[in-house]
Amino acid sequence: MDETRYFHWRPGRAAAALALLPTAFVVLFVFIGGAGWAALVSFTSSRMLTIWNFVGFDQYAALFRFPRWQVSLENMVIFGFCFILASLVLGILLAVFIDQKVKGESVFRTIYLYSYATSFIVVGLVWRWILDPSLGIQHVVRDLGFPSFTFDWIVSQKMAIFTIVIAATWHGAGLVMVITLAGIRGVDAEIWKALKVDGVPNWKAYLFVILPTIRGSIVTAVVLMTIGVVRLYDIVVAMTNGGPGSATEVPAKFVVDNLFERQNIGLATAASTTLLVLILLVVVPWALWQRARQRRMA
Repeated sequence: MDETRYFHWRPGRAAAALALLPTAFVVLFVFIGGAGWAALVSFTSSRMLTIWNFVGFDQYAALFRFPRWQVSLENMVIFGFCFILASLVLGILLAVFIDQKVKGESVFRTIYLYSYATSFIVVGLVWRWILDPSLGIQHVVRDLGFPSFTFDWIVSQKMAIFTIVIAATWHGAGLVMVITLAGIRGVDAEIWKALKVDGVPNWKAYLFVILPTIRGSIVTAVVLMTIGVVRLYDIVVAMTNGGPGSATEVPAKFVVDNLFERQNIGLATAASTTLLVLILLVVVPWALWQRARQRRMA
């Protein structure tokens, strides 16, 4: 009996391994191999073409002396903090709203998640039109009889980065809503019964009991958004193309510009390797925490 089971199981395992070979090839040779190649090139003096003239950490030293790179890092931090905070607050509020067993819940879920299913390029173009002083909100309000109304953030060096935050929050809050709602719906029914018996108001129940209970879901949402912050590119290009000036310059755009426009492969790969390290600093601790959490639950 055991031998029959063994011989039936082994071909299935071989078929599964064969089916996974293309994915394994992509992971090993495209992603890991590409990242390794970029890291290796970042230690050379390559410009238009790759040359294996190793210069140590010279490219990284030049990178962090580059004013545009420093501005892009500052913008990433400002954007990341505002975007993650705003998306968490809005996404959690939407999840709590839907959790009240409202009529047409599936319709609301679809509407709130629809923004996340939309391409960043499309989102950026739409919000660019909405915020354009000559076409969007400012123009409409002035036509309504308020000629002194001003809303020109998208062309302001100090405020332009916050227009990216607004558009990205509209795009990302739906994802937070879905993850948070799944966590809320997974809370033990006995906890809800105990809260109702004790007469705890809904807002206190969610704030002090439910949200701490689903912190794993919230951490997952934060990690996903943090990775999105480091990879931010499409929506910036669509809305402002890094302007006005360098007010909305971000690291990913710095990499692309140096790789294709300024033809400085060494500097571009140094910047991309730095971004990879930043992502790993977020993903690796989260993965270890998830693994430890699963072991504790087991």
